[in-house]
Amino acid sequence: MTASLADSVTASFTSKRRLAFAIPAAILAYLLYAAISFDLAGLAQRARFDNAAILLGDFWSHKTHVTRDNRTDKLTVAIEGEAKGTYPAGRLPDWVTVAGPVTTIDLGQGHIVTYDDRGARYVVPGYGTIDIRPRGGKPVLTAPEPIPDWISVSDNKVSVTTGAGRFSYSRSKVETFKYEPGWELWFFTLDSPFSGKSWSELGALATTADRIDPARSNLGYMVSEFWTNKMWRHGDVAWAIFETILMAFLGTMTAALVALPLGFLAARNFNPLGPLRFAARRVFDFIRGVDGLIWTIILSRAFGPGPMTGAIAMAITDAGTFGKTFSEALENIDEKQVEGIQSTGANSLQRARFGVIPQITPVLLSQILYYLESNTRSATVIGAIVGGGIGLLLTQAIITQKDWEEVAYYMVLIVLMVMLMDSLSGWLRRKLIKGA
Repeated sequence: MTASLADSVTASFTSKRRLAFAIPAAILAYLLYAAISFDLAGLAQRARFDNAAILLGDFWSHKTHVTRDNRTDKLTVAIEGEAKGTYPAGRLPDWVTVAGPVTTIDLGQGHIVTYDDRGARYVVPGYGTIDIRPRGGKPVLTAPEPIPDWISVSDNKVSVTTGAGRFSYSRSKVETFKYEPGWELWFFTLDSPFSGKSWSELGALATTADRIDPARSNLGYMVSEFWTNKMWRHGDVAWAIFETILMAFLGTMTAALVALPLGFLAARNFNPLGPLRFAARRVFDFIRGVDGLIWTIILSRAFGPGPMTGAIAMAITDAGTFGKTFSEALENIDEKQVEGIQSTGANSLQRARFGVIPQITPVLLSQILYYLESNTRSATVIGAIVGGGIGLLLTQAIITQKDWEEVAYYMVLIVLMVMLMDSLSGWLRRKLIKGA
């Protein structure tokens, strides 16, 4: 008997030891299969980290375009290449010099670009002069051999990318990009009377200087110019943030109001009809089983785009989740409190109001506040689909493939918004549930 017990214990330990090795081996085999199936080696080879570095640089810096039209010889200097950021005549940056037909661009560190009647030249320290002249309508490159990989040459275009900036020459135009740190024109655009002023000058204008516009104070004028900034659109961005929060609030609260009575319908101790409980729970499974983005696409076809469509999509998805959690909370209440209320002669509504709701309120509030915080993030993605909120602005900036500093701006605002909602929901949770 003792030997049989020892053999049984030994076999049990052996089986568990094999299982302990088998599970990690199975996981490792699956990861290996996934790596081969998704071609991770090929993905690493195709990765363009230089493009990623340029993209990250665009997040925290801006570039100024110095462009000459080769057909009309018109010179344009514009921040981010936008008409709203074009320097007015006679007010070019100090690193751009115009002397008749010759334009000289000092990119710093000895990098000099020159536009003239013959074409364009780029002097690169340590390499030499890149000279481009048009022949037969095509740019012809003259540069020290061998041509490095940071110079791209084709029949119709020559591009140069260095640490100081970028340069391109085509049939239609020659263009130089200079990168500088910071989000330029974030406060005032170039056509504003406050553009280019130092902080001390702005302070003097706001307090003691004569009014620029007799109809309003200089401080009010500054606030208006900032709020209606044509490039950064601070007023539109603030409204988009408000729309996003409103979308999340309406979706979450609507879902909670719909799910609470349905939770009673699905709770075993409040609804004795099994088929009805089963039907209610399957409805919860169905509407929460379909992702919110799918509901968003369906509803946008039905009701058209807009923030309200996004709020309805979130309400439908969250109603299923709330219905499940609320019904489970109802099934786990302390029946003695309900019996105590019932002993006073209270009717069903009074028993629910004074015996049930106080018990499940902490669970309800905790779930609602958590989903309100989570839906603030979800509203950004949903807004990109239905055309509302900060998600729409973020999508528009990404689509342009050039306004990456605006993408960074919106991402920062989204993170701050989520942090604010997190702090607010935590504060409300403490106040409403713990009373502290």
